[in-house]
Amino acid sequence: MSWLEELAADAAALKSAGRLRVLREIAPEPHGRAVYHGRRYCNFSGNDYMGISGDAELRRKFYEQYAADLSTPELAQSSASSRLLTGNTPAYNRLERTLSELYNGRSALVFNSGYHTNIGVLPALARSGDLILSDKLNHASIIDGLKLADAEFRRYPHLDLEQLEKQLAAKRAAYRQVFIVTESVFSMDGDLADLRKLVELKEKYDAVLVVDEAHSVGVRGPQGAGLAAELGVAGKVDVLIGTFGKAFGSTGAYAIMEPEVREYLVNHMRSLIFTTGLPPVVLNWSDFVLRHAAEMDAERAKLKRMSDRLRAIFTAAGVKTDGDSQIVPFMVGEDRDAELMAEKFQDNGFLVFPIRPPTVPAHTSRLRFSLTAALDESDIEAVGKLL
Repeated sequence: MSWLEELAADAAALKSAGRLRVLREIAPEPHGRAVYHGRRYCNFSGNDYMGISGDAELRRKFYEQYAADLSTPELAQSSASSRLLTGNTPAYNRLERTLSELYNGRSALVFNSGYHTNIGVLPALARSGDLILSDKLNHASIIDGLKLADAEFRRYPHLDLEQLEKQLAAKRAAYRQVFIVTESVFSMDGDLADLRKLVELKEKYDAVLVVDEAHSVGVRGPQGAGLAAELGVAGKVDVLIGTFGKAFGSTGAYAIMEPEVREYLVNHMRSLIFTTGLPPVVLNWSDFVLRHAAEMDAERAKLKRMSDRLRAIFTAAGVKTDGDSQIVPFMVGEDRDAELMAEKFQDNGFLVFPIRPPTVPAHTSRLRFSLTAALDESDIEAVGKLL
């Protein structure tokens, strides 16, 4: 069998198992809608949690600031260099100052994406002789970061902090440093890590706590600073990671930390050092929406109401669900059943897709309803009428 035949056979096997991934052309529209295959849907599959990405009026206000000079370098579409050469434009410094203000003066560092962040932070900080303890359901980008690091790593059962403490008690003394890494809001089940308890454990065992708040920032906490800020422990998280690509409707990611950690990452984090910086127009948009999102308490409250209501609808219909966030899983089980259920929702105007292994464990295929504040609350009731 030739190399290309091997690849074709792999695709055929994935298709037969109902796991073949494809790139879909989907055009986003305002008010939580999207066009797919020429049809307009109610979009339950995006991560535009606060409706910022689809807000045309907000985009108009952003560009209006520069109407007198659209040729300004502040709207340049490339930095044309890495940050350590000539790509560290003034927009970077402004954005990092805004982030620092949001997190009570702690240091901030902006990256190209959440994936760049997670494949770079742990490999830079953790070395041979260290141990990383990671929640079993952490995102693939975190898992890739574990594999790239020189440190040993182990995964503890999802949200099982009793087992985590047992590992810490048994192993802490054998390692130079121990890192605990978790998401705050988990992307597939929408459930929450007990960040207060994790802070207690990291202090008790002299560990370093890394928290990925990708699905929390913008949505939770004062001014949208995330779940750790909501729980009053953001200042005790050693490295707090957020993204601009979801609730903030932009591109890129960031980490909040002490200045010593920031300086170390600038000198050792390969996915920061060896990549072209973000364009000024993106950085300025991120700064603009970060300030706007800080004032969106009404939208955050609406998103919470809709999420709670959808979870209640699923439960009343006998559908297994989980979590306490804007991510509401509709548990199905087998791959093909999830495909058929997704088709049923799509036939009725709801854009939702099956989530299958290896993204989730075998026999836990599900639909993931990912809500946005741009939806109307009547859209949630319409889902209930279908069940």
